[in-house]
Amino acid sequence: MKYLRRLVWYISSRLLILCCVLGLMTMAFYFSMNATNIYIILKDGMAKRAQVVMMGADENLTAYFSPTYLERDTMLAEARSGQSAYQNYYNITGFDHRINLDWFWCWPWENTARATITERIPAIDGRLKASAREAAEAAGFSLSAPKWQSTQYNVILSRESGQWHIRSLTVAQVIPDE
Repeated sequence: MKYLRRLVWYISSRLLILCCVLGLMTMAFYFSMNATNIYIILKDGMAKRAQVVMMGADENLTAYFSPTYLERDTMLAEARSGQSAYQNYYNITGFDHRINLDWFWCWPWENTARATITERIPAIDGRLKASAREAAEAAGFSLSAPKWQSTQYNVILSRESGQWHIRSLTVAQVIPDE
């Protein structure tokens, strides 16, 4: 009986350790999967947002942002109403968009994630429109497109129908130009 009890205890302890290791591996897998999906949503969504603001592109941003956020975003509202300096005075042909994911957390079983990102656009390709030269000079704009303000954002994302969407984007810090 003594040996049988030891054998059962040995097998059950090893099974418990194996279950704990498999549970940790499963959690790490889901955390990594969420992190990858969220990084892609943030990178592509913020690039499309900048494209709408600078180029006036008619993009459907609901694949990246929740509809309630799109209604509140002042930069997008200005761009869509024709008040963007980039669209009014410049022909923007391209830009170098960069996102750094500074911090991220999401439990595998939750439908909400938090992240801190830094958005930078170090280079904007564009020229002043000939038709808007006088108006741009009166407004204080130069021949080259104005720099995009590098900003650190606190982001809240939510998973809706299995897909992540940016629900809130708040400015944490405006980073001075280097």
